[in-house]
Amino acid sequence: MAEIKGLRVLVVEDEAMIAMLAEDMLDMAGCTLAGIASTLAEGLAAAQSDDFDVAMLDVNLDGENSGPIADLLSERGKPFIFTTGYGSDGVPDRHDIRPVCAKPYLLADLHAALVHAAGSNSSTSTTDS
Repeated sequence: MAEIKGLRVLVVEDEAMIAMLAEDMLDMAGCTLAGIASTLAEGLAAAQSDDFDVAMLDVNLDGENSGPIADLLSERGKPFIFTTGYGSDGVPDRHDIRPVCAKPYLLADLHAALVHAAGSNSSTSTTDS
């Protein structure tokens, strides 16, 4: 199983408090925060960068689904996880094989989802949601 220490993580999250919680948990897990995007447009711009190893995508970004970011990451072969308070219901069907981490985050769940994403081929990963 892949280890995540040193992993550079892009956080796409519209709620500042949740983004700060994610940052703290990533730090506890030994990861590096590669950046935070809080809107669909910022997330799309950040997803075009090579400055991260894996991304955390909030499913709902202020009323907009993050599916277009997931599509771009998939095209680029970049691993990612979805984060949501709604279970896997909002995850686009075409990405339903991606790891999902429920909010509020538990460190063990976030760690497991990141390990799964980082250790899987981004086009063939599977998950138990």
